Amino acid sequence: MKLYIATATCSLAAQLVANELGLSPELIHYDVADKTTSSNESFADINPLGYVPVLELDNDRKDRITETIIVTSYLADQHPEAGLIPARGTLDRVKFDQLLTFIATEIAQKHIPLMRKLLTETGAEWTRNKLASAYAVLDDRLADGRPYLTGDTFTVADAYVWATMWHKRSGVQIDHLKNLMAYVARIDGRPAAQKALKDEADIAARHQAQAAAA
Repeated sequence: MKLYIATATCSLAAQLVANELGLSPELIHYDVADKTTSSNESFADINPLGYVPVLELDNDRKDRITETIIVTSYLADQHPEAGLIPARGTLDRVKFDQLLTFIATEIAQKHIPLMRKLLTETGAEWTRNKLASAYAVLDDRLADGRPYLTGDTFTVADAYVWATMWHKRSGVQIDHLKNLMAYVARIDGRPAAQKALKDEADIAARHQAQAAAA
């Protein structure tokens, strides 16, 4: 498999899930600024919409899967024994997919116009407030002492939240959410998370050196 990633994006969630499952996809770095890839492929041919993650499968058609929710859920579904996601067709899975959609729409996507400075000051204030409220929902969920969002077990949802903690870049004040901050620190300490960060930094550095030498 190939996994196309970019620095400090939600592709970290796909990396983290792959690491938790003991998978070793070939990582290919996409530079969002200059639109190049570490494999010298045209990223427009990989994903015309221009964003990561993209998972290329090893099947005959070399199928490509996009969208963080879909990529991470697909990987977890291939290894149900790992317990990273509830079984399809169950009410637990419906509730889990609801949580993933909440993370995508109320957290991940809300950050983007803030980080890219696309909003008026009024729009930015509204969006920051929406983000703070969404993070507070997660903080409340963790208030009963559970280590992860759905209980004692680390899941795909935790990987997604961890990969989209862009509050400092977006100017969202959430340091007062102590349950959430402790939760993020717990994920930071997981070997699979540390490996994801290292692997991302390593391939980004190789890509930069490759570009400089060209």
